[in-house]
Amino acid sequence: MVSRRNFIKEAGAGAATLLLGNLFKSMAFDTKGSIMGANDKIRIGMIGVNSRGRGLASGLSKLPDCEITWICDVDSRAITKCQDVVKKNTGRTPKGEKDIRRMLEAEDIDAVVIATPDHWHAPAAIMAMSAGKHVYLEKPTSHNPAENEMLIRAALKYGSVVQVGNQRRSWPNVTAGIGEIKSGNIGKVRYAKAWYVNNRPSIGIGKPVAVPEWLDWDLWQGPAPRQEYKDNIVHYNWHWFWTWGTGEALNNGTHFVDMMRWGLGVDYPTKVDSTGGRYRYQDDWETPDTQMITYQFGDVASGSWEGRSCNPAPVDGYPLGVMFYGDNANLLMTGGNEYKILDFKGAVVKEVKSDLKFETGNLLNPSEALDLFHFRNWFDAIRKGGKVNSGLEDACISTQLVQYGNIAQRVGHSLEIDPLTGRILNADAEINRLWGRKYEKGWEPKI
Repeated sequence: MVSRRNFIKEAGAGAATLLLGNLFKSMAFDTKGSIMGANDKIRIGMIGVNSRGRGLASGLSKLPDCEITWICDVDSRAITKCQDVVKKNTGRTPKGEKDIRRMLEAEDIDAVVIATPDHWHAPAAIMAMSAGKHVYLEKPTSHNPAENEMLIRAALKYGSVVQVGNQRRSWPNVTAGIGEIKSGNIGKVRYAKAWYVNNRPSIGIGKPVAVPEWLDWDLWQGPAPRQEYKDNIVHYNWHWFWTWGTGEALNNGTHFVDMMRWGLGVDYPTKVDSTGGRYRYQDDWETPDTQMITYQFGDVASGSWEGRSCNPAPVDGYPLGVMFYGDNANLLMTGGNEYKILDFKGAVVKEVKSDLKFETGNLLNPSEALDLFHFRNWFDAIRKGGKVNSGLEDACISTQLVQYGNIAQRVGHSLEIDPLTGRILNADAEINRLWGRKYEKGWEPKI
C-alpha cells in the first residue's frame, strides 16, 4: 500500500500541489495565537512600492484600523515616494529598508503586502510566512508551478493568513454576477472566454550600462540567476523576460482566467494548448505579445484566453473582460465592478453598474476604492480566523492554468493534464525544466 507521503514523493510536483491543496481545504489552521483583537491595528510592511505597491499603500494608509510601519524596496527613490504618500495620508513616516530579510526581522509588523516583480512573489511570501507574518500577495502567486507547491507547504507549516490579489473575488457586483451563473440564470454554461488587449511600445535592444546609484541590482534579482544590468529592464519591462516575468498571460491574464474558472466552477483542466508569438517588434521582448490559450475541462466545459499586447482592437467592444456563454443567455464582465446579461442577439437583458470604477491603464492604482473590499476581507480573516475570498489554493490553481499556457507555448505542443493532480502527463525534460526554475545560489526558497 502506498502511503500519502510516498505518493507525494513519487507523483511529482503537480500531484503534490493537489494533495496539499486538498489537505489545505480540509484542515483547521493553527494560527499560532496570531488572531488579533477587533480593535487592534494591523501593522503592515509594504514590499515592492515602485508602482502597484505604492497604490496599495495609498489605499491602506487611509484606513483607521491598520498602520503602515515599514516600506521595503530595492529602489531608494521608491521608498521615499511611498513614505511621502503615507505621511501625507497619516502624518506618520514609515521606516524604510531595501533588504526584505532585515525588514522581516522587525517586531512591529503583523502582515506584509507583496507587490514585487513576479520572480520575487513566492520567495518573498515564503520568507514572510516563515517570519510569522500574514501575507497579501499580488497575483500571480508564483513565477512557475513548482513555487505554487512551495507556497502551499509554507502556508500549511506556518499558518499565516494569505490573501492573493485577485481582488475581483471581493467586488460586490462581480460576486453577484458569478452568483447569476451559479444560480442557473443564464442556463448551463459550457464555454467562457477571457481577454486583454493593449498597445505597448517596443522595448528596444538593451544596452549594458552602469547600475543606477538608486538601485540595488543584486537585491532586485534576488532568487533569479544573475544577469548584467541593461537599460531596458527596470522598472516595467521585466514582465517580458522569462528570467523575471511571465508575460501578458500572467501579468493581466491571471485576473480574467481566475474569473473564468470561478464562473465555470472548474479546477484543473484536462488539456491546454497555446498559439502565438512575439510578432509586433524585433527587440528584446521574449514572451508572446499575441497569445491564445485554450482549455478543456474534460466533458464539463472549455475556455480560452486571448492576449494582445500590441494590438488594442477590443473584443465585444471592450479591452478586457470575460464572457460566459449559457444555454439561455450570455453574461459579460468587463473588468470593473459590473456585469451585463445579454440575449442571443446581443440585446441587454439586465445590467448592473457601480459608481466605483476600475481605471483601465492606471498602473499605479486602478481600483483603490474597490480594493478595500479585498483588504477588509483579509483583515477579518486575520482578526477572526475567517475565510479569505482569494485563498492560496484557489489562486495557485488559477495561476497554474496560465502557467500551463506559457509552458505549452514554449514547448510548442498541447499539454495533457491529470485533472485530479494538476500534473502534466508524459512530461519530457523540457516540460520538467519549465515546471520550476534555477535559483541563484544561496537564494533558494526554504520552508
